[in-house]
Amino acid sequence: MKWLLVLVVALAGCAGQVDPEQRTVRVEVPMAVPCRAPEVQVPTWASASLDKGDSQQVKVRALLALLEQWKGYEVQLLAAVHSCQ
Repeated sequence: MKWLLVLVVALAGCAGQVDPEQRTVRVEVPMAVPCRAPEVQVPTWASASLDKGDSQQVKVRALLALLEQWKGYEVQLLAAVHSCQ
């Protein structure tokens, strides 16, 4: 009698099970991508050609040109960095 009760309970438990629903779930995972930014060439700096005996006016002009070169170089470097992000 005990075995019959166990068998009925086991069969009743199996009859109530439903197959799990299969569905596709899209999961977005970040992937590492190599950066292909163009190489930024270092310019020939305007102050590289200054001599010790040059006048102050020549030195000031060269340093002002150097400042503008640095600004342009910085813009190119920032553009290369932002293209990789």
